[in-house]
Amino acid sequence: MNDFQAIADRVEITALQAEFTDAVMMRDRARLAALFTPDGVLRMPDVPVELTGPEQIRVGGEKLQEQWDFFIQNTHPGAIRIDGDTATGRAHMHEIARLKNGFQGLNYAVYHDRYRRTADGWRFTERVYETRYLDRSPLTGSAPGPAGPAGPTGSAPGSTRPAAYTDPTHTDPTHTDPAPADRLERAAAALTANGFTVELLDDAAAARTRVAELIPAGATVFTGAGETLRLSGIEEDVNGGDHYRAVKPRALAMDRATEADDIRRTVATPDVALGSVAAVTETGALVVASATGSQLPGYAGGAGRAIWVVGAQKVVPDLPAALRRLEHHVLPLESARARAAYGRPSAVNQLLVLNAPARLTPGTVLLLREAIGF
Repeated sequence: MNDFQAIADRVEITALQAEFTDAVMMRDRARLAALFTPDGVLRMPDVPVELTGPEQIRVGGEKLQEQWDFFIQNTHPGAIRIDGDTATGRAHMHEIARLKNGFQGLNYAVYHDRYRRTADGWRFTERVYETRYLDRSPLTGSAPGPAGPAGPTGSAPGSTRPAAYTDPTHTDPTHTDPAPADRLERAAAALTANGFTVELLDDAAAARTRVAELIPAGATVFTGAGETLRLSGIEEDVNGGDHYRAVKPRALAMDRATEADDIRRTVATPDVALGSVAAVTETGALVVASATGSQLPGYAGGAGRAIWVVGAQKVVPDLPAALRRLEHHVLPLESARARAAYGRPSAVNQLLVLNAPARLTPGTVLLLREAIGF
């Protein structure tokens, strides 16, 4: 092979690597799949993904792409070794990503490649992705857009909070994985020592049954807004039937201009205040955040009793970790939910830390072994 041909091959293989990244960035999975030979393989062990042939690579890539909030990939060419009509090489990757499931971060990786010369030019026969460095620190940036101050990448009007407080799905898996048994038991013991009644339950179904046992028929019950009660079915049990005197539907039907005082008294002093928390610490504290403050008076002493249903992913070591979880996980997800439901983001306008239940409001924590809610 003459020197000119070797140079031309290297240029074409480098262009192939660049074409791959361009197809990724443009979300053109059909073009990306066409860069592989019919028996070509794309392997990403850390994901894990293994796709063989252009059609699997196209379909599998589209499924991965559906998970992105955003994804940015940069390619830096590495070594290329040509051996006739085949070659091996490496491409060094720098990527920034935020997924819809909450994963986010930046990473440095290497694609280990094998190539083959075809009638259509050089093509990949194999790409194997190896992560070399992963940083899951919260990403505070956002893509520019026309959404404006209350849009998907901005803060609420008049807010001094940065955009990171209201970007959706802004977290890492440490905020979503259930705590192991030893940490759950440590949190339960600390809460008990601080005066809470704690019950460790297997799952949301068990919590739903237990809530029905704890609250007597005919009691006035106020449910705090949140995904835990909704996903478990507890919210519908309370507010969708006539077994209890549900406070929330009654308060929502009242006129805020003429009945504000009655609304305030109604939500502040139910027989039972029922909800969840943003975090529970292994030192025995509950952390509750609110945009409106409606659930806080009941929790802090206005209700005859408070009950919190808490998923296992909400257990954190201490108060600083609880506040990080609130800022980087709970608030962004709640903001996304609030935008969809109400057309505006959420905010932490009030923050309540309960190191012990209020003197006149016994507190029960139903701590689950499974993750549920934000």
